[in-house]
Amino acid sequence: MVRLSRILKSAVAAFLVFVWTPALADVEGEVLDKLFADLKAADEATFEPIEAKIWAEWSKSGSAAMDLLLHRGRTAMSAGDNEAAIDHFSALIDHAPEFAEAYNARATAFYQADKYGPSLQDIRTTLAMNPRHFGALSGLALILEELGEEEQALEAYRAIEAIHPNRANLKDAIERLEKAVGGVEL
Repeated sequence: MVRLSRILKSAVAAFLVFVWTPALADVEGEVLDKLFADLKAADEATFEPIEAKIWAEWSKSGSAAMDLLLHRGRTAMSAGDNEAAIDHFSALIDHAPEFAEAYNARATAFYQADKYGPSLQDIRTTLAMNPRHFGALSGLALILEELGEEEQALEAYRAIEAIHPNRANLKDAIERLEKAVGGVEL
C-alpha cells in the first residue's frame, strides 16, 4: 500500500509538471511578448525600466540554487574575476542546460577574458534558445566588429535595432559600420 501511494504521488507530480509547465511557459512568454512590444514602442526616455524588466525575466531560472550560481558568477565578473565567473556559469550550465541566460553570462565572461571562440559558441547557444536576446546580439556584434567582420557586425546591430531600437550606442554603431561597409559618397 505504501509503495502504491509513492507511485501514485510520483505519477500525479509528473502529470502536474506536464500539465502546468507549458501553462507557466505560456504566461512567461506572454509577459515577455508584452515587454518586447513595449520596448519597441518606447523612446529614449522610457526604455530603461522595460529593458530592466526583460533582464529580470531572463534571469529567472526557476530554481533558487541556480539563481544563486548566476548571482555568484555575475558578482565574480563585476569584481574582475572572469575565471571564477566562468566556473560559476559553467556549473550553472551543467545543472540547468536549458537556461539561456547562463550561456549569455558565460559568453560575457569569456569575452572579458579575451576568449572569443568560447564566447561565440555560448552566444550561438543563447540565440538558439532566445533569438530576441539583444544582449547576446550585442556581444556578437562587438566580437564581429573587433574581428574586422564589419558586414556581419552591421547585420547583428540591425537585428538588435529591430528588437530594441533604443539600445545604448546602437545608432552610432550602425552609422559607423554603414560608412565602413558602404564607403562614403562624394
